[in-house]
Amino acid sequence: MKRLVMIAGTALLALTVTASAEGDVDKGEKVFKKCKACHAIGPDAKNKVGPELNGIVGRKVASVEDFKYSPAMKEFADGDKVWTDELLHTYLTKPKDLVPKTKMAFAGLKKEKDRDDIVAYLSQFNADGSMK
Repeated sequence: MKRLVMIAGTALLALTVTASAEGDVDKGEKVFKKCKACHAIGPDAKNKVGPELNGIVGRKVASVEDFKYSPAMKEFADGDKVWTDELLHTYLTKPKDLVPKTKMAFAGLKKEKDRDDIVAYLSQFNADGSMK
């Protein structure tokens, strides 16, 4: 039942949040500064407190090798869930709303434009950290 409620909530959020492909990559790089303490991206990215984010768009949730995900994130990832633009947009709004008990302490990005921009920024990196 708990899982069904979480799936229904995820679906509802995905339907109500519109992720824009119109994000500004340069502005997204600036927004990413809020993430750098815990996450890395680019050719030399390594896991920190959070996993490296290379190739995040299109990557299976909770799939970075050698990173210890919380049980909540592992449960959220069940069913081969993939980080899409829309799912990232929803998650970055308020991570603990989508994945209760996640160990990610970040409160979220309130401004839709900031979420659009950071998703555009993250989208430009391949899994090896090279640019698309």
